[in-house]
Amino acid sequence: MAGRGRMPRQPFDDGRRGYPEGPFVRGPPVPPPHPAMYEEELEVQHHELRRLLADNRRLAEDRMAFQQELVATKEEMHRMTLVIREIRAEKEAHSRELIEKGLKLEADLRATEPLRNDVINLRAEVQKLNSVRQDLAGQVQNLTKDLTRAQADNQQIRVLRTEIDGLRQELMRARTAFEYEKKGNVELMEQRQAMEKNLISMAREVEKLRADLANTNGRPWSAGGSYAMKVGSPDAPFPSSYGDGYGLHSGVADKAPLYGTGSGYLGASEKFHLGRR
Repeated sequence: MAGRGRMPRQPFDDGRRGYPEGPFVRGPPVPPPHPAMYEEELEVQHHELRRLLADNRRLAEDRMAFQQELVATKEEMHRMTLVIREIRAEKEAHSRELIEKGLKLEADLRATEPLRNDVINLRAEVQKLNSVRQDLAGQVQNLTKDLTRAQADNQQIRVLRTEIDGLRQELMRARTAFEYEKKGNVELMEQRQAMEKNLISMAREVEKLRADLANTNGRPWSAGGSYAMKVGSPDAPFPSSYGDGYGLHSGVADKAPLYGTGSGYLGASEKFHLGRR
């Protein structure tokens, strides 16, 4: 009994199928599995995915069927309510009729003593009808309980609708936040493009000024003065105080861009913009 419900113990497989057991012999490594095994595993996974898709489709169909059954149940409840009202009206009318009949029979009994046997029979019938009325009253109570349970189920449906509305509002808020972030990214890109345009225009103006100075003096200029040395070069009498932070040399002969790519400045501006937001 202790082993009930357990899987049978499998023999240990050390990867040496087909070989007799014995002392371990060092040999070449075991070759990798055949690609067909991977293909079989992929086929099994594809089959499992198809099965899950079929289950999902079946669940969706069940959900639609449950909704249709819910609508049909509501309609049936409405019809049962109308039937209960009609039964109550018929019961009251029948009760009034029986009461009136009993009073009339008692009057006839007083008036006609020989008809007493008929009155006794009619009273027995009235008692039988009263028992039928009690049975109908019990049925009405059962139907009332069923109606109460159905109303409780309807309250649960209202709670589910409220939760769905809350999820819908949460989705709208998330969508609004996404649109706001998207707008902020567009503004940041526009600012970056404007900065790049400003840097390009400044570089063009500086090149133009250098060209004007070179034309005025009639000889090439460089940041090294009369020695025509590059600023920051090891041969210059003093190093450049600005270094090579912009990715260029100050000489006119070097046709490098004035401000490089400008990624450092733009990165700082992006960090400042994001921090401000």
